Amino acid sequence: MNLLEIIGPVMVGPSSSHTLGAMRISKFVYSMAGVMPRVVQFFLHGSFAETHKGHGTDKALLAGIMGLKYDDEKIKESYSLARMRGLEFSFEKADLGAVHPNTVRIKAQWAGYENEVEGCSIGGGMIKITKINGVDCDLNWHYDTLIVVNKDEPGALSKILNSVNANIANLYLRRMNLLQSKALAIIELDSPIDKISDLLKVDSILEWYFVPKDDFV
Repeated sequence: MNLLEIIGPVMVGPSSSHTLGAMRISKFVYSMAGVMPRVVQFFLHGSFAETHKGHGTDKALLAGIMGLKYDDEKIKESYSLARMRGLEFSFEKADLGAVHPNTVRIKAQWAGYENEVEGCSIGGGMIKITKINGVDCDLNWHYDTLIVVNKDEPGALSKILNSVNANIANLYLRRMNLLQSKALAIIELDSPIDKISDLLKVDSILEWYFVPKDDFV
């Protein structure tokens, strides 16, 4: 066992699974852009849907989407803080299918673009990001993660990987829209990207998001 399993994570809130785990999922979404979205919808499944008020899951989700730290005392005031910052938000109960009971789907909108992320809290503050913009994945956020929307054309993935110039741990790829000729690649990296600005030179890339690994202990 590691130290985290013995003493638990440093956090604010009553539950590592319903509070910290929920906050880490929404903070992953925040980290995709590095700024708070303008509008966010939280779709709560299973246990999250039934107990989110009692365990502070709703406050934790709001705190994460605003980029707060896990031990920030302002987590308890996240409703008023979100309104003060002009964040439009809503919570809805939803049946997301055969998924973990502690699952949330987050739809976030920034100026001109939006993303949809689904994740679950599996205990002890640990999470799994299971879907990004309709593409199934299995991310524990222990790696730096590059998310790329690219043209669905021959050689696009090769150009992306060459520009990254880092060791690839895991790769998920799927066509998003045949009519729009778009695909999405989710790339977990176990070594840093040499020059992330090189991604701007790849003409096949339409959008990209870099999410640094989360050292939440």
